Amino acid sequence: MIKCIFIAGAGQMGSGIAQVASVSGYDVVLYDIKQMFADAGKAKIATSLEKQVSKGRMTAEAAEAALKRITPSADIKQASGCDLAIEAATENPEIKKKLFQDLDDCLPEHALMATNTSSISITELGAVTKRANKVVGMHFFNPAPVMKLVEVIKGIKTSDETVTAVYELAKSFGKEPVVCKDSPGFIVNRLFDPMLNEAAFLVYEGIATPEDIDKAMINGLNHPMGPIALMDMIGIDVILNVMEVLYSEFGDSKYRPCPLLRKMVAAGELGKKSGKGFYDYTK
Repeated sequence: MIKCIFIAGAGQMGSGIAQVASVSGYDVVLYDIKQMFADAGKAKIATSLEKQVSKGRMTAEAAEAALKRITPSADIKQASGCDLAIEAATENPEIKKKLFQDLDDCLPEHALMATNTSSISITELGAVTKRANKVVGMHFFNPAPVMKLVEVIKGIKTSDETVTAVYELAKSFGKEPVVCKDSPGFIVNRLFDPMLNEAAFLVYEGIATPEDIDKAMINGLNHPMGPIALMDMIGIDVILNVMEVLYSEFGDSKYRPCPLLRKMVAAGELGKKSGKGFYDYTK
């Protein structure tokens, strides 16, 4: 039974997942490489919960209880008391592999390991551990407290028991889980990121302005947000990483990343998190 969850990475996704877990009644260790990062993640959750209280979506008592269930930490050895680790580090295969190896050494034998990766092979990550049958993908969507979907990804060696346990956990979070096999991009990113990439090509080729592309998709296809603004929210670097994985794994030119994405990442224009992407957020 899963009672305590270790979340590795206290950034936007990690803190969002920690909030979902704590509100659902689970004890959470929110880990990052520096205590100040872990503390900042918990502070972000506190602010988010305060907003929920002010909107009448939860009581002050429930928010306080959820916050108390979160322990920020820079000590990975605290994973030793947890039943599941969810990795939410930066989308870099080598960083994730090293983290999985470290977690494998710290977690108790019965514990499961999940990754929030949006594109990296679950099988590949599981292969660096001694518990590949207990390694699974648990892909949340941004912002994690709001978005209902969780992709549960089964690696080649992932056991059916592991998939079932994580599927049921996602349901206990109030999410709508779906199961898929380990394949580049899984379901959503394989379908959706090429569309975002094509929107970047429209800007790159001077076909239309970011504003008009977003306006067209919102009003023509009833999308709640345009693809250009969405890329800025997700992070240009994240979109580029996913497209590079798809292009590398499939070897198909239809997944070729737009050169503009590479230029923007090189310039540090990553979207909202850097203050500038396709749009300027410093004004």
